[in-house]
Parts: sequence; structure tokens; C-alpha cells
Amino acid sequence: MTALPALDSRIRGTAEVRPGEDSGELSYRIVEPALSTEERRGLGEIRRRLFATELIRPEGPTEAEARLTERIEVLARADPRLQDPDRRARLTYYLVRDLVGFGPIDVPMRDPDIEDISCDGVGVPLFVHHRRWGSLATNLSFPDPTELDRFVGSLAQRSGRHLSVAEPLVEGTLPGGARLEASLGPQITTRGSTFTIRRFRERAFTPADLVRSGTIDAGTMAYLWLAVESGQSFVVLGGTASGKTTTLNALLHFVPAERKIVSIEDTRELHLPHENWVPLVTRGPAPRAGEAESPEVGAIDMYDLLSAALRQRPQYLVVGEVRGREAYTVFQAMATGRTCCATFHAESLRAMVQRMENPPISLPRALLAALPIVLVQAQVRVDDMPARRIRSVIEIEGLDPETEEVVASTVYRWDADGDRFETSGQSRVLEQLARERGVGTDAIQRELDRRRSLLERWAGATDRDPLAPDPFLRDAAAYARDPEGALSAALRREEVPPPAGRGGTP
Repeated sequence: MTALPALDSRIRGTAEVRPGEDSGELSYRIVEPALSTEERRGLGEIRRRLFATELIRPEGPTEAEARLTERIEVLARADPRLQDPDRRARLTYYLVRDLVGFGPIDVPMRDPDIEDISCDGVGVPLFVHHRRWGSLATNLSFPDPTELDRFVGSLAQRSGRHLSVAEPLVEGTLPGGARLEASLGPQITTRGSTFTIRRFRERAFTPADLVRSGTIDAGTMAYLWLAVESGQSFVVLGGTASGKTTTLNALLHFVPAERKIVSIEDTRELHLPHENWVPLVTRGPAPRAGEAESPEVGAIDMYDLLSAALRQRPQYLVVGEVRGREAYTVFQAMATGRTCCATFHAESLRAMVQRMENPPISLPRALLAALPIVLVQAQVRVDDMPARRIRSVIEIEGLDPETEEVVASTVYRWDADGDRFETSGQSRVLEQLARERGVGTDAIQRELDRRRSLLERWAGATDRDPLAPDPFLRDAAAYARDPEGALSAALRREEVPPPAGRGGTP
């Protein structure tokens, strides 16, 4: 059997951020190998032949790509169009992209700097959200409504859902963990079908990553480390794309490894290194067997999962985002001494109180006093670049007995002018911890200083691969066993400033 020439490994899709040709605004340009008209025709025929062999199976992307490449090599021995190695490499790239990858959006789906990919309709440029540059238009669009409908339908299928005229909205999780929101046009979207894909890093950010990126400073993070480790409940507030879930996930690294965590989410976004962790996810209604059957049969919402979670005796109860009637149970659990951690969509503490007190939540204000710590996070601009910052860390002290207003104090605050964090020096939580441990506030301050130094060293360490699993939980456990030894080990590491170009948006 004649051996075929090796493929050119340099033929692949890439992307670059550069000024647009007309407006001069930055745009995300996808560059892929060019195909002639004849090659495009041949590509369609080869794709149909591969589909006929039932090649694509539910397996990992690496195995599927290897199987597909092997099958193309078999076809190439009998197909003269695939004899030329350069042509075969170009066709192989598109076949792998379309049959194993994500088709036209495969390049941004592989780009670790892309957080969101959105299509707003037919003929409209796709937009991406870049970790460093923010929202950018791309040079990709779907000019044909039939092609867009087909592509959105394939995304729904890959998430295990079905998109149709009867059910024109889909929410699901794509292979790899990305979250999909899709709609079928023109049923409910007048410009044609749409989709939004929210991507997550393979390795979740740790507290050291947040310090390194400037989202928070080491002193404020040391306070949160001590609070979370001691079982203090907290809620992260913020608007859309402010990084609430990223911060929640990072702070959960402070939970001791042996403690039991139960998390509840609509779509799986949390990624914790803990083994003693039960991740629960809601489920939509089951398909209806008949018209008389209720459409809600089989649905499991966050309230149902929360009731089940409390029976599992979790030491830390985590709710991805509090939205509805589950809020009452979460705050009741806090009031009875359970440690609860969650995110909530609100721009400030006042906005959170207003939303909590009104439908659909309707939470009694007295229960809000059970929440000791609130973090307010926002998406801001630092040096004219998009960034995320913890704008304030607030402690709720209770309710005023006369006015019944929430009494709160800001312990840490971000100063936008100098891009630095300031502290009031007064903390009710730290005073409570000092009493519980039988030590003075000076001892607590020394503990904070030691943890701050440790976080600064971890954030500046040069011996860690940023894409490898982070040993933060192991290091935190080593500190709990031997604080002085862990600090000495960290001081032996070389401390460097954050890498250039990371910006402030994790």
C-alpha cells in the first residue's frame, strides 16, 4: 500500500484582534485556509460520504478527531482529489472543524481568551467578548436564514436539547461545559435565529488568580480567607458579566478540603477541587406524553434541590444564583447557623434589599440580618481597559430597632482613582472570630498579615503553569497544618509582578 505524503500541520484556523478596515474599531478577525470552488464542492461530497459511514460517535474530541483523520486517509488512497497533501490538509481541517468541532465558530470556541460568543440574527456579524479587549465584532456572519437555523439546531442537539416551532427556546450545556442559550427565528426573534454561548475556563480561577489579576488585593482576600474558613456566609452581588460566579468559585477554595459542600445551579458553572462535593443541577420538564399531562411533570427546580440538599447535612451550601422562592430557604438556613454562599444579581446592597423584599422573592427583612458578608463586584475600566473589581466588602450588622433599616458597614473599598483597596480598620466579623478563638484583635491582625503575605507570594509565584490544575487547595491545607512552615516555603519562592497583558479581567 502506497504511503501518502504527510499533512502540513501549519494549516489551521487562527484569530487576531486588529482595527477594522472601515471604522478603525478593534475587531476579532478569524483567518482560515482558503478553498477554491472545486474544493468546496468536493468538501460537501466527502462530508456526505463520511456521514454515510456513521463515523461520528459520542466520544471525546481527541478520539473523534483521530478516528476522522484516519478515515480521511483511507478515502484519500482512492480519491484523486485528496492525493495532494496541501489540498488534503485544507479539506481535513474543514472536515474536522465541522464534524468534530463547532463548525464556523470553532476558532473562537478554542480561544482561551473568549468568554462569550453571540449571534443576533441573519446577516449580523457575530460578536465575542474578549477577556482583555471586551466586546468585539467578528468577520463571521450567517447570511442564509436556513443555514443559521440548521446551525442553531445542531448546537441544541449537541447540548441534548431539541429546538422546534413548538419549543423555540433552548437552554443547555454544550460538550466541554459551555452554556448555550438559543432561540428559533422568526418565531420569537424577528431578525432570525440567535444563540449565545458562554464559555468557562478549563481550570477555575483561584484566590491567587484574582489577586494576580487585580480583581482584589491580597489584604482583602486574606480577610475573606479567614471568614470563609471560619464558616461565615456570604453573597456576591453584581451585574451581568461582572464576574460573580468566578469570584464565588475562587472563594470556595478556602473551604477546608474535608468539609462537605453541596452546590445547586441551573447550569453547571462551578468547578471545585474538593472531593467531598455534591454538585446538583436543575432539570426542565419531561417531554409530554399527551395533551392532558401537565407541562411541569418531571421538572426539578432550585427549590426542590435545596430541600434535598439540606437533608444531606452539608457544611457549606452553595447556590449558583438566588432568583426566586429558594431565597427564603437559603436565608432560613443561614439563620439556623448553616454556612451558605451564593450570588445575586444586584448592583448594590440597597438594590439587593429591594429585590429581596419584593416579588417573586418577598423575603422578610428580618432574615437579611442573618447574612454577615456581602461582596459587591462590577465590571469597570482601568487604564481604558475592561476589568473586574470587588468594589466593596460589606458587613451586615443587623436591623435598626426604630427604623428597621439594614445596618451595614463597609470594611474594604476599592478606590477607582488609584486602583487600590482601602480598609476601614473596623470589622465586626473579625471581632467575633477573636472572641470565639479566645484571642485579642492584635492576634487576628497578625494572622491577616501572615495570610496576606502568603497570598502575595502565591500570586507572584513563577513555578506554576497557569493552565495546569492549581495546587491552591493543597497549599491552603498545608498552611492550616503548619502556618509558619507554609509561609517559609512561600518566601523561598521568587516573587514577580503579574504577567504583562493579562489585564484586570479574569
